Amino acid sequence: MSLFDRTSPPPRGAIRDFDFPTVKRCAVASGLDLRVVRLPRLPVVSLRLFMRAGEDALADTRGGLAVLTADALEGGTRKRSGSEHAEALERIGARFGSSGGWEGTSADVSCLADRLPEAIALLAEAVREPAFPDAEVERAREQQLAELRQRLTDPGALADDVALRRYFAEGVPYARPVEGTVASLAPVTRAAVAGYAEACYRPGGGGLIVAGDVDAREVASMAEAHLGDWTGDPATSASFAVSPAARERRVVVVHRPGSVQSEIRVGHVGVERNTPDYFPLTIANMVLGGTFSSRLNLNLRERHGFTYGVRSRFSFRSRPGPFEISTAVGNAVTAPAVREIFAELEGFAERGPTADEVAAARDFAAGVFGLQLETAGQVASRLTQLVIYGLPDAYFHEYRTCLRAVTADEAAEAARQHMRPADAQVVVVGDADVVASPLEALDVGPVDVRRERPAE
Repeated sequence: MSLFDRTSPPPRGAIRDFDFPTVKRCAVASGLDLRVVRLPRLPVVSLRLFMRAGEDALADTRGGLAVLTADALEGGTRKRSGSEHAEALERIGARFGSSGGWEGTSADVSCLADRLPEAIALLAEAVREPAFPDAEVERAREQQLAELRQRLTDPGALADDVALRRYFAEGVPYARPVEGTVASLAPVTRAAVAGYAEACYRPGGGGLIVAGDVDAREVASMAEAHLGDWTGDPATSASFAVSPAARERRVVVVHRPGSVQSEIRVGHVGVERNTPDYFPLTIANMVLGGTFSSRLNLNLRERHGFTYGVRSRFSFRSRPGPFEISTAVGNAVTAPAVREIFAELEGFAERGPTADEVAAARDFAAGVFGLQLETAGQVASRLTQLVIYGLPDAYFHEYRTCLRAVTADEAAEAARQHMRPADAQVVVVGDADVVASPLEALDVGPVDVRRERPAE
């Protein structure tokens, strides 16, 4: 093959060595799980304080409260106003951020390594002594409400939300957006936000992850000084079983008159993060729809020209999250796209990937692993998974080895077990007057056309 030959792809190169940095685990009197990894490349450090204050522990009537509380955390503390706290961070060149999600709430600080003592003090102050001024809570609430209302008008977001209600039974938190709903968020007050933080911002089940040019013993001493007397477990905990909304395959068309394209979602309840099939399933999904050269993309984009892109993914959580295939296509090819999605999904679930496909996916996943750990923040994010999911201390040291050990038979078996075309629900957001009849002709399942405006 000549240097400029474009008729065939270049051969895969050898996998370069990569060692995940050594992680030291320390005890804090509060029970907080402290993980420290030294990264001497640059004099910077990233801290992440994770708390088990997540949306998965909230009833639907309180949905979005964990996300809102985290967003309002930057409004200041009982010692400093929001601007004063921000100025204190700026004086040491630090950045602060907080976010809530299904599993919990994270508060993050990044700074130069020699400013770590001040940074960890400001982090502890923000989490342990938040003020939640009325104006800041109202700002965060109105912003979140605006985003939720905007989701009702955005066809992609609308498809996502309708699909979740098709995958998960009523009462399962995953059946709603992580940000909650307009109905659950509209009545929230400053008192509710402050009460949630007081009850749930606790060290039990949480962790402090520190990555950067630091000494583990010094970090442990700082953590003890600022977080050692912090006590308690979150007042709420996730205690639900995941069940599907339906097992009969059905097509739901949400009518958007005048739409020139359709948002398509095909999926069902997936598996939890701690499944023994995690690595085989990760490789299998990459072959089906997890990379640009996946079967779905080569079919719908390259062969048929239906779409700019299509993907499949498992949302791995503490409990089974969704497995979903998503894309957007023009009206005229909506039914053909759904047909091809099921052809690929059914064929893959029945026969699995080839040995060559698995080898290529393994090499890609192992090769990019190190590229996803270039910054202290990326390393801290990975280490947080150890705390959230109770993974072994050596998990990421063995990660690439586990990926590269996956065989074609293992990937095929994982696909057969966890990709279930017969259970798949189909959601199409588009012009029902144009796409409904062709979808009915596919005979993949009963077609339910919804013409009413989606409820808030």
